[in-house]
Amino acid sequence: MQRLLVLLGLLLVAAGLAWPWLARLGLGRLPGDIVVRQGGFSFYFPIVTCLVISLVLSLLLWLINR
Repeated sequence: MQRLLVLLGLLLVAAGLAWPWLARLGLGRLPGDIVVRQGGFSFYFPIVTCLVISLVLSLLLWLINR
């Protein structure tokens, strides 16, 4: 369990460092993501991006554990 948590932490750090390059691929601004802009206020919730990332990670973990 400890190794899994360390691995997940390292993956999150790697994703954070790679985010500028991932943003160029369009990840984070997919159709279906919720964006609300009113005056000086903006709210962004990447629901479709979260679903895509969850699907990819689920497939990867399923393949690894197979």
